[in-house]
Amino acid sequence: MVTDAFFVAFTIPNLLRRFFAEGSLTAAFVPTFTDVLHHEGTDEARRVVRICWTLLLLVLASVTILGILSSPWLVKLIGYGFSGTAGKLALTDLLNRLMFPYIFFVSLVALFAGVLNVSGHFLLPALSPVLLNLAMIGSALILAPRLDQPVTALAYGVLLGGILQFALQIPVLYRHGYDLRPDFNFRHSAVVRVVKLMLPGILGVAIYQINVVVTRLMASFLEEGSVSWLYYGQRLFEFPQGVFVVSLAQAILPTMSRQAASEDLDGFRESLHFALILIMLVTIPAAVGLVLCNQAVYSLFFMRGSFSAFDVSQSAIALAWYAPGLLFVGLSRVAVPCFYAMKDTRTPVIISFWTLLVNLVSGLLLMQFMGHAGLALALTIASVFNALILIVLLAKRLGKLDVAGIFNTTLRTIPGLCSMAIVVSLILGQADWLTTGPFMMRLVVLCAAVLSGSLVYVIGLWVFGVREIKQVWSMIAGRLLLPRKG
Repeated sequence: MVTDAFFVAFTIPNLLRRFFAEGSLTAAFVPTFTDVLHHEGTDEARRVVRICWTLLLLVLASVTILGILSSPWLVKLIGYGFSGTAGKLALTDLLNRLMFPYIFFVSLVALFAGVLNVSGHFLLPALSPVLLNLAMIGSALILAPRLDQPVTALAYGVLLGGILQFALQIPVLYRHGYDLRPDFNFRHSAVVRVVKLMLPGILGVAIYQINVVVTRLMASFLEEGSVSWLYYGQRLFEFPQGVFVVSLAQAILPTMSRQAASEDLDGFRESLHFALILIMLVTIPAAVGLVLCNQAVYSLFFMRGSFSAFDVSQSAIALAWYAPGLLFVGLSRVAVPCFYAMKDTRTPVIISFWTLLVNLVSGLLLMQFMGHAGLALALTIASVFNALILIVLLAKRLGKLDVAGIFNTTLRTIPGLCSMAIVVSLILGQADWLTTGPFMMRLVVLCAAVLSGSLVYVIGLWVFGVREIKQVWSMIAGRLLLPRKG
């Protein structure tokens, strides 16, 4: 019950964090700030930072105060189904109020990180998310046993993590010559440009985040624990996205942006074809692996204390229905920036709106028969819809894509996938994952399954002549060995 409340409460500050911080602010501020720094000099760049800092400070302070005051209504809107359980909405409201100032600190951190990255300082911004994790873990271990409602320790940890991220970046900013004096010249051309660039990004992020909110709202009407099972499923589902999909997209898309800017459509099509093949080679086996290893992972790392075998099975079911969407999320991560590279921000937003409707209708129908698993499947269906529409429209813009080549490469992966599935299943079958057992022995079994399955899959690709496997490995290795933002 309390984790359901925490995850719904954390939805609201997380939602606003995406609006003001990740993606929209960084994407709008960094190019503008870089342009000012290079063409107008350091003094003007520092002035732009002061103005943006002042404007963001005022906006975020207002949003934070309004969010705390309106918390009861916001919580009821997102977790309306909690009203059937005594005290659940009240707990969600308390947690939301405690965590709401997090949006204030983390959005300012996003601004500081953009400034430091452009100034050539990457380490502290990259390590910043670690501080949030450490604060939450430390609060859970130290504060929780001393509180009447232990879950509030996590809320205090979130707030402490935001404060730490904020405080540790200020001395580094000053060392690089940036001060935080207020400057109210909000009509400065660079600041106006940042605001105008942010608006399409916020709109696109808003639709995606509304998808998350809608899913949690529907889950609040289901069996207690449904919100938590879906959250655990989504966490594991997003792990290969962060390691593989994002790394491949970041490695390929700068080249595509240059080709679009120079109107090299042939090169752009070739790069897109290559990107789609790489995404497919990584996400399909990752999705199969998530389905095969779901119970083992939750059993090994979660099944202790109040997390029972039933929770393992329910979280695993959610992950199993999320997993097939991994390929289509990857395709979308490649396709959307292609539209941006062609200076079209409108089309992805319109498609995202229809994707939201597909998720809503599918979720309402499927939850009646499948419970929380139906909501996970609905999000997968929405991901399929989003990716296919994006790819079809992109193909019309660019002309003919080599679909036959992509299909032939997919066929050559099948023997490796089947062999991988057999090997992983046989190794995982050596342990009963719905009962407790020696941690180290079960960890060895899980690692052996993952490593053996990966090796068998790669050998299968090599035997059947999939040349792109070398590029996949070099990009993933680079991603794993270099520090990255969380």
